[in-house]
Amino acid sequence: MNYIVGIDIGGTKVALGIVGEDGKLYHQTKIATDLSISPKEMIDRMSDQINQLVKNSGVSFEQVLGIGIGAPGPLDSKQGVITCPPNLPNWHNVEIVRMLVEIYQIPVLLENDCNAATLAEKWIGASQNNEHFVYLTISTGIGAGIYADGRLISGKSGNAGDIGHIMMDPSYGTCTCGQDGCFEWIASGTAIARQGSEILGRSVTAEEVFTLYRNKDPRVQDCINTIFSVIGAGCTTIVNAFDPEKVVIGGGVSKVGDPLFQAVRSYVRTHALSPSGRETEIVTSGLDQHSGTIGAAALLLQDKDALDKLSVNTI
Repeated sequence: MNYIVGIDIGGTKVALGIVGEDGKLYHQTKIATDLSISPKEMIDRMSDQINQLVKNSGVSFEQVLGIGIGAPGPLDSKQGVITCPPNLPNWHNVEIVRMLVEIYQIPVLLENDCNAATLAEKWIGASQNNEHFVYLTISTGIGAGIYADGRLISGKSGNAGDIGHIMMDPSYGTCTCGQDGCFEWIASGTAIARQGSEILGRSVTAEEVFTLYRNKDPRVQDCINTIFSVIGAGCTTIVNAFDPEKVVIGGGVSKVGDPLFQAVRSYVRTHALSPSGRETEIVTSGLDQHSGTIGAAALLLQDKDALDKLSVNTI
């Protein structure tokens, strides 16, 4: 069997894995995203991890068809360049595809991380039987992948679906992108940690805030309930704009589970414009937290347009 190396670059961590042609994640590792070093140094660390993964897996490099990368936007997937993502503030015009091709001399493809995860959900995840769905990730940031009429909608440069930067409520202040009141600024894991820290007067993680919420700590109840409503409004916007059969929610914040999904489903049932929209399925990812890594591999294995690009991104 042949394999793909999948790389899922996030604002706090990078997940790397060896994915088989069957979609199974055979070996994986994670490293912290170190924003104190240059992108080149970070990519060298990724390369070290790839080498170690292949060595430990028993897979030979001859069996590795290529490398797929999912990264936050904005980026230029056609040119293989990470341009200026707000959550990777020192990554400007990083030619990551060229750099990895020079190291490995195998095909390398880059795609928006949400788009990559969307392909994974279609391939072996929660939307295998859907031709119209949206994958929404709520993690360090917020983004969406749009699968419509049986194909991924990625846009002219690969940045379609950047729903984290639609304006929701300008009273929340200025997002890292410079606009006031972005969805991501209010409801991402980073935003939840920031608001929880302000409420509690000490530094806390989003996970700690959710633990307090589950324990019915009165200090965070209103904040989290409001955030759930904002996520519901975001999903309603998705339903109204794209008319999907299903919205799949992944990312770290989705791990809060039933309280989030019940609130979002209730909001969509109440506020979606069309009767059919109110019945849109709202479900959790079928791949736990691995959709990004598997989806990065799916760029080379499942998407016909991506396969056509292989000759472009090789030396």
